[in-house]
Amino acid sequence: MTEKRFLTLADVGEVLNISSSQTYALVRSGELPAIQVGGRGQWRVESAKLEEYIAGAYRKAAAARSSLPLDEAADA
Repeated sequence: MTEKRFLTLADVGEVLNISSSQTYALVRSGELPAIQVGGRGQWRVESAKLEEYIAGAYRKAAAARSSLPLDEAADA
């Protein structure tokens, strides 16, 4: 079975383990790039864009950890 190029917002929410409203908020804010397809304008997220979003989240988390004082970093 091949990996799907585009995911529904429900699929994205499942991957990220977040609610559908949180997923929609990421798309609406532009933080997670998505396109609208079809006559009803259903949102789809490209798998590669989701992976880029996840990698960026890891980079942000690493930067946040590196800026913590050493005693707080040990607790994180």
